[in-house]
Amino acid sequence: MCHLVMLHRMPPCGVWCLTGAGRPGGVDGSGRMGSTALMLAGGATPLRVEQGLFEEMLAGWDRQQRSRRLSEGIVTGRARVVRRFTAYSGSWPWAWTPGMFEAWVAESGWAYSTVRGYQGAVAGFLDYACDSRYGWAEVCRDRVGAVPVQVCHRDNLAVHVADYEGRADRRPLSRTELQAFFDAADERVERLSGGGRKGWLTAFRDSALFKVVYGWGLRRREAAMLEVEDFTANPAAPELGRFGTVAVRYGKAMRGSPPRRRSVATVMPWAAEALQQYLTEVRPRYPAAGSCLAVWMTERGQRISARSMDERFATIRAAAGLPAGLSIHCLRHSYVSHLIEDGVDPLFVQQQVGHSWASTTAVYTSVGTDAKNRMLRAALARAFDNPPAASSRPPGHGGGEEAR
Repeated sequence: MCHLVMLHRMPPCGVWCLTGAGRPGGVDGSGRMGSTALMLAGGATPLRVEQGLFEEMLAGWDRQQRSRRLSEGIVTGRARVVRRFTAYSGSWPWAWTPGMFEAWVAESGWAYSTVRGYQGAVAGFLDYACDSRYGWAEVCRDRVGAVPVQVCHRDNLAVHVADYEGRADRRPLSRTELQAFFDAADERVERLSGGGRKGWLTAFRDSALFKVVYGWGLRRREAAMLEVEDFTANPAAPELGRFGTVAVRYGKAMRGSPPRRRSVATVMPWAAEALQQYLTEVRPRYPAAGSCLAVWMTERGQRISARSMDERFATIRAAAGLPAGLSIHCLRHSYVSHLIEDGVDPLFVQQQVGHSWASTTAVYTSVGTDAKNRMLRAALARAFDNPPAASSRPPGHGGGEEAR
């Protein structure tokens, strides 16, 4: 006897679910998902029930996160981590154990912040899978005879106890190192342009790009997303012309929020001069300069990517003989540290870099020995040159009966 088979909606994972005619939509009389046969679209080889169920769970988790307005990078990155743990364990989520999870982390050489991120991804997926509101426990029991459980708990998760969890070698550049880096970038431009060699436009762009990253204390993505019209005049600094301030429109977003915006005042005129030279003399030479709004573009007329920025930074870093642990984000740390060393108000610096909390800015700050010595001498000068009046001295200091 031939039974009718009905196709219902296709989930984002690309798996078609086939259900018997007596179970429209895959839901039986009790309201639970019925057992299904799974087949890829286009009539490809049928998937195993376990694989199809796992893909459905990931697709549902994907939708849940997107409904919270989490970014594409966060959603896809978390799914990638879950798949990675699945491959390591050699089992499906309904068979995971705390021991598997702990071994996965213990055998890795990941940085502390990476460990917390990976653990959070797995824990978040299992929170979703074990949530009774989504019914995955019953679906898993019906299809595979097992249910997922939360394998992440307080005693096997890395604790967030420090404001900064990055690598110890990710630090601000000293002023000498920073000068060596910019010198190496400029020497590369001179070498390529002097010989008429291909690539000098890109070399000039890179030199200007990293000066802007440092000169305005920008994050990598903030710099990559800059457009020509983001630079405007600042009435408080008319001498800077149209480069008095930059509108950062793609700042770091809070979880589930759109990118935060801020206005960054220009405090390093030499960086504005380098940018102006690039915009007037170099950028117009790109074929797509008239149609592309991005400040930093490739020769193919596309916006520069974060990966390309990392690669360019590494090339110049090596030419300057700087440690391999330094990254492009270290330029932002250098901006904060150098402004603090120069006596700029910490609150102003905090606002410039878009930190919500002063403690975050403090983590970025690494004041050099020379600056510390200057601050020490200034503090001592105030103490010795302007001694406090006798009435303001602490108890026990000075002469007279009170002291005795």
